[in-house]
Amino acid sequence: MTDQYAIDPDPTDAVITWVDGNDPSHRALREQHLASASAPAHENAINPHRWACNGEIFYCLRSLGNHAPWLRTIWIVVEDRLPDLSGLPKALQAKIRRVTHRELFKGFEDNLPTFNSLSIETLLWRIPGLAEQFLYFNDDVFLTAPLSRSDVFRSGAPVLRGKWRNYSSLENTASSRTDPALFNHWMQINAAKAVGLKADRLFASAHVGFPMRRTVMASLHAQHPELFSRNASHRFRDISQFLPQALHNHKCLLSNNAIVLDDRDYIHISSGAGTDGTGDAVRQDLRRATTPGIKFLCINDLPQLESIIPEARDWIARAIGA
Repeated sequence: MTDQYAIDPDPTDAVITWVDGNDPSHRALREQHLASASAPAHENAINPHRWACNGEIFYCLRSLGNHAPWLRTIWIVVEDRLPDLSGLPKALQAKIRRVTHRELFKGFEDNLPTFNSLSIETLLWRIPGLAEQFLYFNDDVFLTAPLSRSDVFRSGAPVLRGKWRNYSSLENTASSRTDPALFNHWMQINAAKAVGLKADRLFASAHVGFPMRRTVMASLHAQHPELFSRNASHRFRDISQFLPQALHNHKCLLSNNAIVLDDRDYIHISSGAGTDGTGDAVRQDLRRATTPGIKFLCINDLPQLESIIPEARDWIARAIGA
């Protein structure tokens, strides 16, 4: 990275989205709305692991406390209640604040209840009291080494992780719209198009903690209120939606106010990894996550990973410093 950007001293928050999909009332409400939907939901939208609660958030929170103690506030966006945080260190608990869907969707209450992370992410910038600079985490993303302010922001410019991609072939392949493995590609395509970019050259965001600026999202909302309203209206994921983080990133890139990190300091163990006999390679990824050069670890389906690598949680605990 270039040294023209100074370390930014401004306060930085973290935001984590969480749901207890194991709660019987949540599951019943989810099934009720699925049954009454006017059209079948995309397979990517209804995979049960999307709402599964397997303790990932506690790894995420501990990793933030251990590896990014400079964070000001950690906001957890929930439907109603927080998870039981009593097992966390008191100093970490003191940083945590709750934000309910009803607070986030104020003025958009007709969209509730929602079971769609994309809809929720569309409105994260509206959290009352949120810092201008914040890191957005899915609860299955963990820090695995000390993270400095300059790892994520430099003079207000977000440090982006990912790669430039050409996804134009998907637009001429009808089956790509129904393939759950390609859903994320379409979310990135839709985000790039919203700011005038084509699918033949877009920045595909990696699965990490996303550095974001509140005013960038507020400005985008002011420019495209109907686009944001539609994106927030889907109770379940829809192929027409955009990835809000990707929209933010492309806006910053177009404004020459972002840094693309050349080094890959993250590991993503996706759903299904290791089920094809590559368990040794996945185990090696878990080992690498304990080395200083790796700062982010994303595990999309922890129970599935444990079925292949029973000691997976031990490796995670070692990586986050628990």
